[in-house]
Amino acid sequence: MPASGPAGVPTKITQGAQAAGGIGESTLRPDGILKVTGEFAYSSDLWHEDMLWGHLLRSTVAHAEIVSIDVSEALALPGVHAVLTYDDLPTDVRTYGLEIQDTPVLAHGKVRHHGEPVAAVAADHPETARRAAARIRVEYRELPVITDESSATTPGAVLVHEDRTDHYAPYATHPNVLHRQPIVRGDAAAAAGRAEVIVRGEYTFGMQDQAFLGPESGLAVPEEDGGVHLYIATQWLHSDLRQIAPVLGLPEDKVRMTLAGVGGAFGGREDLSMQIHACLLALRTGRPVKIVYDRFESFFGHVHRHPAKLTYEHGATRDGLLTHVKCRIVLDGGAYASASPAVVGNAASLGIGPYNVDDVDIEAVALYTNNPPCGAMRGFGAVQACFAYEAQMDKLAGELGLDPVEFRQRNAMEQGSTLPTGQVVDSPAPVAELLRRVKAMPMPPERQWESSEGADVRQLPGGLSNTTHGEGVVRGVGYAVGIKNVGFSEGFDDYSTARVRMEVVAGEPVAVVHTAMAEVGQGGVTVHAQIARTELGVEKVTIQPADTRVGSAGSTSASRQTYVTGGAVRNACALVRERVLEIGRRKFGTYHPAWATAELLLERGKVVTDGGEVLAGLADVLEGESVEIEREWRHRPTEPFDRRTGQGNGHVQYSFAAHRAVVEVDTELGLVKVVELACAQDVGKALNPLSVLGQIQGGTVQGLGVAVMEEILVDPVTAKVRNPSFTDYLIPTILDTPTIPVDVLELADHHAPYGLRGVGEAPTLSSTPAVLAAIRAATGLELNRTPVRPEHLTGTA
Repeated sequence: MPASGPAGVPTKITQGAQAAGGIGESTLRPDGILKVTGEFAYSSDLWHEDMLWGHLLRSTVAHAEIVSIDVSEALALPGVHAVLTYDDLPTDVRTYGLEIQDTPVLAHGKVRHHGEPVAAVAADHPETARRAAARIRVEYRELPVITDESSATTPGAVLVHEDRTDHYAPYATHPNVLHRQPIVRGDAAAAAGRAEVIVRGEYTFGMQDQAFLGPESGLAVPEEDGGVHLYIATQWLHSDLRQIAPVLGLPEDKVRMTLAGVGGAFGGREDLSMQIHACLLALRTGRPVKIVYDRFESFFGHVHRHPAKLTYEHGATRDGLLTHVKCRIVLDGGAYASASPAVVGNAASLGIGPYNVDDVDIEAVALYTNNPPCGAMRGFGAVQACFAYEAQMDKLAGELGLDPVEFRQRNAMEQGSTLPTGQVVDSPAPVAELLRRVKAMPMPPERQWESSEGADVRQLPGGLSNTTHGEGVVRGVGYAVGIKNVGFSEGFDDYSTARVRMEVVAGEPVAVVHTAMAEVGQGGVTVHAQIARTELGVEKVTIQPADTRVGSAGSTSASRQTYVTGGAVRNACALVRERVLEIGRRKFGTYHPAWATAELLLERGKVVTDGGEVLAGLADVLEGESVEIEREWRHRPTEPFDRRTGQGNGHVQYSFAAHRAVVEVDTELGLVKVVELACAQDVGKALNPLSVLGQIQGGTVQGLGVAVMEEILVDPVTAKVRNPSFTDYLIPTILDTPTIPVDVLELADHHAPYGLRGVGEAPTLSSTPAVLAAIRAATGLELNRTPVRPEHLTGTA
């Protein structure tokens, strides 16, 4: 076994004078320049001497019995060191999952979706591994495919999972219904009788991919004690560890995990991909094994956003007050559970949006089908619901003859409002104000493509394809607002751990922060350093690489990391500060009475009184000593939703964003140019204003993508993915990205550290329905599905 470690693994980051700044400042990211210059080491850059390459054989059909697997030709290929199938797994634990362990490590008995892993190969060259996988002979006996609610729940339907034992199964209305969550408050049927105007709508939301640019990849290195060290791009190291160790038959302390450079995530790295396969191959061969998916394989290697069918009924009085909402949300979870139960909870509990409605009847369900597995993606169930309820609000405003923004403001929730779950919103909820602000932003100029030299086609729908010079181009404006929960919900023990040390290095006080937080691009390492500077009064902060030598930091998802891991860092810093002051009192307390009587602070490397008097330098206080504390930190608890009524304090915090979209549509060709996507969002407290702006603009662009171009196409007959490539699955480029002016509101949530509010997901909600509303305004079409394609606008679909 090689003695030296792998290349391309993270090293500690020390931020000194060039990155000075506490909370509230736009401190630059320590990894920013490395990333934009191409010098940052991502997980796909990992390297180890004597390394083997892993590759997976995936199913070519969506639902079939496995009659036989013959690996003899693959094993005979020179350079192949191992070929593993289900029968080669080392323990009886052969499935995994975030909550329900229903996903096979390698398929056994049958495959349940197109692209399911069937065998794993290790070879001395990646091309050899691919050729070996292609030589594996698998005989399938195809089975009927389940692709939608009708085929899933019809009497006699084929079951995706025959013998369910999960804790949701006793409550399922059908074995192919993974989870169902009703939310019932008041009497929606009686309220419908009092409504003076009722609108109904059926909506379809397409399957969206996270489309992170860094493919799934990692390096597993066997260790001398029989364990393994996995360097991996993930969103949650300890969740991975909990699923990996039982399959390997190893105690968790023998599965060591270090976060490698992550090239984006957006929910798609919450589930395992190649982690177990790399570890199995490394332990079988006794050599390091690296696996890197190509883009084609990546489309099969992670979960996607749930496609959805949504049916809504809204009622209102003639003066524009909502009377009731009825809705049914059907989410396609695909072949395995992933995070579908939690997505159902979000879709149901947030299903009517940020509005006051006393009488609601909501049902959300997730199905097992033979479509690709779906799970976490930015917005997590609230995105699909927002698309539908905002379309309904526009439709109802039109029936009432009211301005769509004014209608929303009349019904907007505020602090003290009660949600359909019975939970009272006990922090600022400035929904009406966000709508006012976004509407008040200056409008972009009309006909920007016109100039004295003729039309600038780059400013027109179709762009450089030169399809129009302004003929048939119509402008539309649309608005939307959304509500998203922050943090894990429904009674989950959502905590994070931080270890903070203060010491003297080269005569200067330094804070060292160690967490297992996955830095996936959100800027958490920057914020942790800002917190340490603010709380400990030091200039230099070292951020240790994230690994499992420290306790769990939870997932980098649910807009929770700044809140929860940031809260853990702040808490640990406060405890370190008190310990440092105790040392100071012991060493210098007799020299000045303020050590015993004054409120003491740590500022600019010194101990000072609240009046600004310097008592000692931190280097003097800590001379010959260091202070290190590791602590878990939790936000206030939540509780599960009642299975029958959906009542309960299920969420810890809410975030709100509003958008105004301005589009120009070539009505003859069905081409859309989004001219501007203005956003107003309450962030509680902007710990790093520049990072906050980036999160809001990035989330806005992902919402734009699913509005007009992004969709994984699955054949409704075979359940095979039709477009697993960036050639056919389109995502917005910089040329598609409009101007995104942002108005940031800071209304503190006193329950949260520094009053902050999770930022990253809310803008992904309202940007999509705002774009759709603008296209409807330009065309007069109803447009009840997303993404909108040219054929939907020209009537040629």
